[in-house]
Amino acid sequence: MYTARTPEFEVIHAGNGQAREEIASFLEKNGLGIDDDIAQFIIARYQRKLIACAGIAGNTLKCIAIDSGWRGTSLSLTLIHEAELQAAQNGEHQLFLLTSPANVKSFRGCGFYPLVTVENCAALMENTPVGIHRYCSQLRSRYLVEGNTIGSIVMNANPFTLGHQYLIEHAASKCDWLHVFVVQEDLSAFSFKERFAMVRDGSRHLPNVTVHPGSAYIISRGTFPGYFLKDKKVIDKVYAAIDLTMFRNYIAPALNITHRFVGTEPFCQLTAEYNRAMHRWLEEESGMAPCIRVHEINRKTDGNNVPVSASAVRRLLNENNFSAASGMVPATTRIYLKNGMQHQTYFSDRLPAEV
Repeated sequence: MYTARTPEFEVIHAGNGQAREEIASFLEKNGLGIDDDIAQFIIARYQRKLIACAGIAGNTLKCIAIDSGWRGTSLSLTLIHEAELQAAQNGEHQLFLLTSPANVKSFRGCGFYPLVTVENCAALMENTPVGIHRYCSQLRSRYLVEGNTIGSIVMNANPFTLGHQYLIEHAASKCDWLHVFVVQEDLSAFSFKERFAMVRDGSRHLPNVTVHPGSAYIISRGTFPGYFLKDKKVIDKVYAAIDLTMFRNYIAPALNITHRFVGTEPFCQLTAEYNRAMHRWLEEESGMAPCIRVHEINRKTDGNNVPVSASAVRRLLNENNFSAASGMVPATTRIYLKNGMQHQTYFSDRLPAEV
């Protein structure tokens, strides 16, 4: 044990190729991979030897490993503290980490609290015991509407199309009130500010709809940690389980949501699998919160009976075919398309799937 010895800590930028190779090798020896979205690493050395590391990717700590000879010492606590200090300097104070359920006890000792645990696969933790409860309390106090049928939609809207508008209109017609959450992370061609405005403006004519900015508790697939899961299929399944369980256990009860609406997915296999996961994690009986009924609504189609999609709009914009692209979106969206083309924004995919 090295408890009487003092490691030295250092911040490493992920673009440092030589240091990154050393960290990747260290993680591999500890049975872990390395996620591509990490911006910085906090590393600890003793006598020049790398003995611990933690990655920072926005509001998420990941790729955390301690040399076997230092486990059981205070190094893990100090490492997490250093990572939190660096994240705070980056402007991130609300932090998450995803880990194996076997590590929950260790990270609790570092000031993290479990939010969701999925079977024996993964546990999502947060660095405060009250964050999710505070968020849900705010939702309830500001946006709770009484009714027998309270619906919900979660969308990325990259950009907001006639298909998105059709889904909202259909869901609103079936509900006493409808809550629409717009994914908040800026990993899309259009910024969150633009996407939120598109959804808000495109549903303003519906009197029983609230459009919400997404939150850190509606998890983006683009920032979901996969460093310790390795198998891509397992990562996708755990992502869906964590995201949907968070929604069912916390967000839905805060607003008395009883239904969730989603469009069918004929193009993206990943999103189609997520839709199927909704039925398992939202509808099946369990000891968690009440069930949420899932409605898959057939996509709106164009004049050629082809489903309208945001990816098709982005492709047409890449081809400078504004006329065709504008025919697939509401008038309220077209101004954002024009602005994007004027600033030579190219609309390639940055999220693995449209939400």
